[in-house]
Amino acid sequence: MNIHEYQGKAMFKRYGVPVLEGVHCTTADEALAAYDRLGSKVVAVKSQIHAGGRGKGNLYSPTTGDLQMEGGVKIAFSRDDVGTYASNILNHVLVTKQTGPEGKLVRNLYVESGCAIAHEYYLALLVDREAKSVLIMASTEGGMDIEEVAEATPELIHRIHVDPSAGLLGFQSRDLADALGLSGAAAKAFRRTLGALYTCFVENDCAMVEINPLVRTEDDGIVALDAKVSFDENASFRHAAAWDELRDLSEEEETEIRAAEAGLSYVKLDGNIGCLVNGAGLAMATMDVIKLKGGEPANFLDVGGGANEEQVSTAFSIILEDPNVKGILVNIFGGIMRCDIIARGVIAAVENLGLEVPLVVRLAGTNVEEGKAILAASTLNIHPADDLAGGAERIVALIGGGEA
Repeated sequence: MNIHEYQGKAMFKRYGVPVLEGVHCTTADEALAAYDRLGSKVVAVKSQIHAGGRGKGNLYSPTTGDLQMEGGVKIAFSRDDVGTYASNILNHVLVTKQTGPEGKLVRNLYVESGCAIAHEYYLALLVDREAKSVLIMASTEGGMDIEEVAEATPELIHRIHVDPSAGLLGFQSRDLADALGLSGAAAKAFRRTLGALYTCFVENDCAMVEINPLVRTEDDGIVALDAKVSFDENASFRHAAAWDELRDLSEEEETEIRAAEAGLSYVKLDGNIGCLVNGAGLAMATMDVIKLKGGEPANFLDVGGGANEEQVSTAFSIILEDPNVKGILVNIFGGIMRCDIIARGVIAAVENLGLEVPLVVRLAGTNVEEGKAILAASTLNIHPADDLAGGAERIVALIGGGEA
């Protein structure tokens, strides 16, 4: 789950991570009032969307598609600048590297005080599942696309792994400060900031915290000028009320919201083969095999281990809302879930939705023979498959592509 920059900075502030004063706005008039309130000669006017690359993005009219303004983050030197930038940002579509060509409509704005910057750094904390630790990455090349830095000059990215059972240790903070070339008051401020940020990361069950840039000011202070925060939704039971307040549903896919309400895990992708699978690992494997056979998955959809007929029907309807879907592959391994229940759910969904695209169904596990018999007895255009590879080949062939 992602949150906006202004929300992330409010969280940082509670933990003692230095941030500048700023005001969340939803109208140009509120942005002007924020400028008056902050009393800063220079302010940053920042679009708020759940995507990176805002500063290098472009804003377009949602009606005509015409270019409105270059850059979704602007530095304003006057009250008039603030009004102009706010009007050009709010209710316009921001397209960045991370949004795709469709972009995102900007509904929120953050007006933030300026500061005297001596140097920009990059800092991120994320969960390294393979190492079973918190990975902290830092670089002197802040304010840039970190992927470009990693490709061109990987030696400029410094990494440390923190054992969650021990926490962030003093020597690790010192080593990272040294690697960034910090000394004196700046090094002390960095170590204090990193400790506060690590505590914030762990206590809030974050999946990632990224600050780009983290800056050293001319008086050797350390300030977070950015806040990109995402939470590990597996921990939502610990933070349900707090996260509900932070969640901006307008930034999420409507189909993904409906799927979550139905107990399904759904992520829309760019392909044309819909996938209905039980189990996240099996879903990933299914998408891999579809690509191996020359196809492109249109979604990740995990119906879980105990789906009923109604959930299966809902899953089909969500898949079919994507106009790019040309065929569907169902891949079920019945453990807790019974194949006969899935088969009945598939038939009910096909009948109720009037399915017109090719459908391939692969069943294995509990009550698999009963499930196959139910599908075989139907008069519907359902193509059975004995294994995943065969099912993937079949659906790719049916939509007119791939090896088969």
